[in-house]
Amino acid sequence: MLNTEIIVILLTLAVLEGLLSADNALVMAVMVRPLPAALQQKALTYVMWGAMVLRLVGVLLASFIIKYWFLRAFGAAYLAYLVISHFIKKGRDEGAGPKELTGSFWNVVVSLNLVNLAFSVDSILAGVALLKPEMRDTSTGFWIVVAGGLMGLVLVRFASTFFLKLLDRFPALDDVAYILIGWIALKLGIETVEQVSEVYELGWHVMMPSWLFWTGMGLIAVVGGLFAMRRAAVSDAVAEADAQAIRRELDAAANDPLDGKLDGR
Repeated sequence: MLNTEIIVILLTLAVLEGLLSADNALVMAVMVRPLPAALQQKALTYVMWGAMVLRLVGVLLASFIIKYWFLRAFGAAYLAYLVISHFIKKGRDEGAGPKELTGSFWNVVVSLNLVNLAFSVDSILAGVALLKPEMRDTSTGFWIVVAGGLMGLVLVRFASTFFLKLLDRFPALDDVAYILIGWIALKLGIETVEQVSEVYELGWHVMMPSWLFWTGMGLIAVVGGLFAMRRAAVSDAVAEADAQAIRRELDAAANDPLDGKLDGR
């Protein structure tokens, strides 16, 4: 049964999924450019369908991540790694944008599917971390995580144009999304330490109160959002054109198998 807390969790997942899905779409569109034009759409076709398969696998594995503390510990460490890696790469390649891949057609396809795997894991782990500990062994908790994973599928396929446009105009929103993920990783890590203490009777008592977590999420979103949107990087018209161009590429890739061929046309 829906209540205010579940609605807030789902809305938070929707925003994070939207920003990360747009980031994922931008990465895919840029990284296939070194391929010959005839192969770019074909590569995106394999990658788009690979992304859907990986996301569904992630959803199926959600119940195991919820159940076992050591998987959540790995999840907290993985999310923290992604945040740190994001800002290190941003500092090193400031203004450069996503790097184009080099190598063969299959090198590009495999590399981009590994990127998609990372985005799929992000989604599932974020959903798990947003749950209260007492919700994790319930059907409600499981379906919240599943909803987060499915939202990623829907957003990357149908609703990413809005978020692509938003990220193109205000690139720093990507940083805000990763800061939120870092805060989520901290919460998941603290809760994992507490559970380990209970299991092994270590006597450690560390907790992040729910009010503190959501206050932090709100402050990061509001303050970070205001800072990120203080000045647009490009005009609204340019952002719209860029978003539509990427959307057309991804739509063509996703619809390509419907004609019975994977030829990118």
